[in-house]
Amino acid sequence: MMKSKADEEDFWHSSKCKPFTFDDEDDEFSKLKESKQTVNNIRPLVDEDEDDDDVEKVSWSGEPVGSISWSVRETAASNQRTDREPTLPKSSTDTPAISRSLSGYSLSALFKDVCVLALSDSSARLYAPELRKPKSEYKDFVSDWSPEETVHRMQQGKAVSLEKFRSLQDKLFLLDFAVSANDGNVITAVLIYLKRTLSKEVLFRELQSRQMALRHFIHYLTEIRDQRLLLELFRALGRTEDVALLQYKEHLSIADENKRRDFLKSCLNLPFSPEDSAHVQDHYTLLERQIIIEAERGGKVEIFQKFPRRASILNMPLITTLYYCCFYHYPESEGTYSSPLNIRQTFRISEKQYFVTALAARAKVKAWLDVDALFACRNWLGFTRKKSPLSFQRVVDILQKNSAPMQVLQEYVGLVDDSDLRISLAQKHKCHDIVINTYRDMKDRQLLLGYLPKVERGSVEEKKINELLNNLQIRWKN
Repeated sequence: MMKSKADEEDFWHSSKCKPFTFDDEDDEFSKLKESKQTVNNIRPLVDEDEDDDDVEKVSWSGEPVGSISWSVRETAASNQRTDREPTLPKSSTDTPAISRSLSGYSLSALFKDVCVLALSDSSARLYAPELRKPKSEYKDFVSDWSPEETVHRMQQGKAVSLEKFRSLQDKLFLLDFAVSANDGNVITAVLIYLKRTLSKEVLFRELQSRQMALRHFIHYLTEIRDQRLLLELFRALGRTEDVALLQYKEHLSIADENKRRDFLKSCLNLPFSPEDSAHVQDHYTLLERQIIIEAERGGKVEIFQKFPRRASILNMPLITTLYYCCFYHYPESEGTYSSPLNIRQTFRISEKQYFVTALAARAKVKAWLDVDALFACRNWLGFTRKKSPLSFQRVVDILQKNSAPMQVLQEYVGLVDDSDLRISLAQKHKCHDIVINTYRDMKDRQLLLGYLPKVERGSVEEKKINELLNNLQIRWKN
């Protein structure tokens, strides 16, 4: 049965199998269908309850949603909100909620959110918000700090660089701020930088008007022992006495005593102050005297054999030299260089200082007759009595340290004026006769009876106490 041409066309159009066509409209039609299918797949994410075929969406301005002007305005508003709102932590496992704009929906925003979901990591990670750092942390520590800020950071112990301060004015500002801060470490650090970057003439000139910085600079040069620069600084400042003292201190580095003596002799012509000049003169004379005394050591002298020397006398202090002469050369006449009296006269040693030194030296060698001679003093009637520039309590202490015999110790304990102190010293050193005689002079029978058990039975002291207690001629006060 033959079909008509119209029936054949209806058959082919109603069949599921489409015939091949060369029309270009077919590709456009397929693309349109794919686009429509994509939109329909996204629409449930936006709003499942609304029907796009029945409701036409419009913005607050009355423009249809999806128009070109609406899309441009919506995109600009979205960018402004993104700039104002901080970034919040997100979790890749949570399904992001697509925000609904009051003016409608933006397909570009929807596609943007879908892309964010596709690019997010599948693992569950929390992203902390990026906090804004303090503005000061973004400043370059090399080039952005002012002199005042640099000094403040140095006080806080922070890292700074002084290389950016190249002009003289900036360097002086830096020094002035360091001085105003009253921080010695900062001042010294700045001075080290100025010493390295400024000429000596400029640095010395500027330090002359800044006395605090000058003192720190002098102390710094002294600590690092830069004698050459320190001498140049003193000369530039016109401080001749400091120049002389600095040159005088160089004798400390000379080991040989003869060379040191010659150097000290050359220092006598330096422009010292009167007081310093006398000191340098005494130093030279003392070293010269010590060299002579050192040459006389040893030999067959008995004192050197009985008490061998423990050290050389060279470069020793004046009092040590006097003690040495009182120990080894005490009997010598005043005309010899090693005589203690000659040392005392040459170096103007006071009577008290000479007395203490001689007492300690003669007590050390157990020369008790020489010790007694030190206290001998004649009055205008010709009588001899004991007199001391020291308190007799101090004398007793010196004698006791040198193991003086009881007879010598008791004699000087009895010369203490204060009765209570005399009794205390006598009891401490077991000088019973002093205690008994003092209680007798005080006419205190009870104290004497109380002291009786402290002496040995049958001793001379016990017998003396009993005789005093039985003496009817003594008028006791108790």
